Amino acid sequence: MTFDEIIQSDCLTQAEAQMCFPDNWCQGRTAFGGLSAAIAVQSMKHQLHEPRRLLSVSVNFVGPLLEGTPFTVSTSILRSGKSATQMQTQLIQAGQVCLIAIGCFGKDRDSTIKVANNECSKLNEVNPNAILPYQEGVMPAFFQHVALNAQQGALPFSGAPSSNLGGWMRFKTQAEKVTELHTLALADAWPPTLLQMCKAPSPASSMSWYIEFLSDIALDAQTWLGFEAITHHSQNGYGIEDAKIWSQDGQLLALSRQTVAVFD
Repeated sequence: MTFDEIIQSDCLTQAEAQMCFPDNWCQGRTAFGGLSAAIAVQSMKHQLHEPRRLLSVSVNFVGPLLEGTPFTVSTSILRSGKSATQMQTQLIQAGQVCLIAIGCFGKDRDSTIKVANNECSKLNEVNPNAILPYQEGVMPAFFQHVALNAQQGALPFSGAPSSNLGGWMRFKTQAEKVTELHTLALADAWPPTLLQMCKAPSPASSMSWYIEFLSDIALDAQTWLGFEAITHHSQNGYGIEDAKIWSQDGQLLALSRQTVAVFD
């Protein structure tokens, strides 16, 4: 199944739904976190009583979400006011919470305050001839669905001295438009920035993730999204990394921060 086929599942229109995770969307023993988060947000979007754009999502990856085993998507509205709605979604498998997400949705309001973003991406043009090839058994299974043109940083487990990472990303098969759900999932497709500093294969796991969207996203299906991540701090097995997600024409789309555990 493609990303769009999964998130467009009819069952997600209900506040409580049952799903199974396909094995070709896994990373190690657990489901691909970007898709898990997108499922949670799609469930939230269906429960909105009026159109409101996604402002931010906070995700905690509590435990592994296993493929082939049914899980429940449970969404509730925490509060809905005149301009903002706060929602919570849990993914529950075998009685255990595997993921919890808090989403904030809002509608535009009149305001005289405007602060323009003047930052620029440091990425070069997309090189479609330098897409990282999928290697079965070596790379996470979900990687067969994404195309990454890496331009900054180094390969995982190469003992590199740097911890920055960046390049272009897209799904190999996409719907008519790239939305905030595609952006959310793709932002988690890159390996943690710390893995390139490891000298041998080492597991790593996202513990918590917070991502903010600057505006609605509705881009052409063939577009690439830019990704630039840096590590702010790493010590005692935990690292904090920040990332910026760009449109292909240089517009800043989203800001992301993750806490990552690395077991080196």
